[in-house]
Amino acid sequence: MTALRGVIPPVCTPLTASGELDVPSLERLYGFLLDAGVHGLFVGGSTGEIGQLTDSVRAAALSVAVSTAAGQVPVLAGVIDMGTPRVVEHALTAQRLGADAVVATAPFYVRAGRPEVRAHFRLLASALEVPVVAYDIPANIGYKLPGDLVASLAHEGVIGALKDSSGDLESFRQVLADTSGLDFPCLTGSETLADLALAAGAHGIVPGLGNVDPHGFLRLYEHASRGDWDAARTEQARLTELFSIITVADPARIGPMSAALGAFKAALALRGVIDCPATFPPLLPLLPAEIEKISARLERS
Repeated sequence: MTALRGVIPPVCTPLTASGELDVPSLERLYGFLLDAGVHGLFVGGSTGEIGQLTDSVRAAALSVAVSTAAGQVPVLAGVIDMGTPRVVEHALTAQRLGADAVVATAPFYVRAGRPEVRAHFRLLASALEVPVVAYDIPANIGYKLPGDLVASLAHEGVIGALKDSSGDLESFRQVLADTSGLDFPCLTGSETLADLALAAGAHGIVPGLGNVDPHGFLRLYEHASRGDWDAARTEQARLTELFSIITVADPARIGPMSAALGAFKAALALRGVIDCPATFPPLLPLLPAEIEKISARLERS
C-alpha cells in the first residue's frame, strides 16, 4: 500500500450522446491524467457514477484503465454496492481484471450497525488477494465509519487504506494518529480542504475536480510535500474557486450529484478531453447556459 500516495483522481466515466460507454474518450481521459503525472487512478468512485453503472460498464471502464496505466500507477476499483455478497462479487471481478486494490464503503440500504460493518469488511478482505481501501462517504451511504473501527480494522490487516470523504477533519486526524505505526495510507476526498488534510498528515488527495485540473492538485500536493504551506494555501484557494463550477446548475431543476458530475464532464468536454458531457440516468444534464458559465469560470482559472 506504500504506492497509495499523492493525487489519485476518481475518474469520470464518459458517455456517448446515445448513452453508451465512450471508450475513446475514456482512453483520452486516462491518458490526460497520466500525462499530467497523477499517482494513481480510481475507477468506479462516486465521480465515476458508480451507483448508475451496469456490471458490464464497470468491467469495461476498469479494463481500459488497467491496459492504459500498464503498471505505471496503481489502479483502484470501486466495488460499491448495498450488500456484502454483491460487493465480494464485484471485487473478485476487479481482482481478475487487474485492479491493484478495491475500494468499498460500508453496506447501505440494510441500515447496518457497527458489528455488521466490521463483518462486511472482514468477509470482503478474506475473499481477496488484493488490498481493501475503506471508503467513508456518509453523505451518500448514510453511515459514518467510526474512526476507532477504521483503526481497529487497519491494525487487524483487514483494510489497507482509507479514502475519507466525510469532511470530518477531526475524525480523520484521529485515524492518522491511531494508525501512525502502520503502512496505512489515509487519503482525503476533499477538493476544498485538501491543504488542511495534508497539513494534518494525509498521504494523498482523491479529488473529483482532479479530472478537470490534475495539474493544480499535483502542484498543491508538491507544495505540501515541501512544507511550503503559503504556496499550498494559494493553490488551494484557486482550486476552491474553480470548484464553484458545481454550483452553476439550478438546484430547483436538478440535484447536487447531477450538478457536480455534470459540471466536471462539461469542463472536460470544453477542454477537449471527452466528447460529450452526458451523465448516466437518472442524473439530468446541464443546460447550455449553465455550460457557458462553466466555460467562463474555466477561462478565469
